[in-house]
Amino acid sequence: MNLSEPFRLDGRVAFVSGAAGHLGRAMTNALLGAGADVIVNGRDPSRLADFAAHMESHGHAVQPAAFDMADIAAVRAFFGGLPRLDILVNNAVSMRVKPMHALDAEDFEITYRSSVTAAFEATRASLPALRQGVLAAGEASIIQVASMYGLVSPDKRIYTNPVQASPFHYGPAKAALLQLTRHMAAELGPERIRVNALVPGPFPRPEAQASDPDFAARLAQRTMLGRLGQAHEIAGPLLFLASPAAAYMTGASLVIDGGWTAW
Repeated sequence: MNLSEPFRLDGRVAFVSGAAGHLGRAMTNALLGAGADVIVNGRDPSRLADFAAHMESHGHAVQPAAFDMADIAAVRAFFGGLPRLDILVNNAVSMRVKPMHALDAEDFEITYRSSVTAAFEATRASLPALRQGVLAAGEASIIQVASMYGLVSPDKRIYTNPVQASPFHYGPAKAALLQLTRHMAAELGPERIRVNALVPGPFPRPEAQASDPDFAARLAQRTMLGRLGQAHEIAGPLLFLASPAAAYMTGASLVIDGGWTAW
């Protein structure tokens, strides 16, 4: 048996929201490397076009889809028009970074809408396309990108600068996304559409680490492995959930946090 074969995605169609972001780029690269045809989504058309051009310069063609996942009408229109979809990666989230005393209800609504509500609407609107994926390949996979702060709260001793702290509206939205994953898995399992979640830990951008190495060191020390995650390390867990290698896995949360939440 070729052990790499269950991880191949040749001929399958994938959609990644927030594809031009830090982890979104790594996930897009992983799906392309496994043979999938990838639709990349983002709110900023110019940034998305630059990303698509970058991928093309490296020998990979992607299909840009520029719209805001928080725009529910746009989500319904796009996914309702897809002929086939095999892999849906709900990665996008919008936030206004503010301290607790400055937050208002709209800040929570924007973050919840762009992640939880958008994931629900994208799934529901794409069901005809996902069912075509099941007919063609035998299964389809939905992957929600949550966060360790959907499982635990931030350790305030690490975030000495309030600007660095995880916003109050971020963790609750990611916790809701994990529960939505379970509900969707129960609903769609009989149709052979699997729904799982990735739960990343500390994966700060390289420039953020360079700008405050002391903060990066405090984050790293909080993990069991004593280091921060690198964007490419999301690839293996993503491909596992996206591919037939995880054919008997649904309703699960796959934690990639260097042991942060296991202390």
